[in-house]
Amino acid sequence: MKYNTITKESIRAMVDSFYPTILADSITSPFFVEKVGSDINSKEWQAHLELLTNFWAFTALGDLSYSGSPLAPHFSLQGLDKESFERWLELFFEAIDRVYEPEVGEFFKTRSSNIARNFMINLGIS
Repeated sequence: MKYNTITKESIRAMVDSFYPTILADSITSPFFVEKVGSDINSKEWQAHLELLTNFWAFTALGDLSYSGSPLAPHFSLQGLDKESFERWLELFFEAIDRVYEPEVGEFFKTRSSNIARNFMINLGIS
């Protein structure tokens, strides 16, 4: 079933669909393994997935469960480059297509592209 509305439940489904592909990918997984490990069922990963669910719920719904600075943790990651951001977006778009109807998924594709572009600018990645 694909969602045709954005809810916190649908966002969690998207996050749960997306991050296993991140861990399986040779380009993106090292960044996540370094910070939260390789076991997506671990306490660290579950906290990270909850944080990301709250981030996207804040972004899409104005949900106030998220507080923090999404850019800040990226400054400590060594080796982030344009290729890793492009691969992250590619995998994210695939997850969006698995979980949402196309017209609803466009919101996340547009927002994630804008966020990635802003992150790269702020991190000095071209």
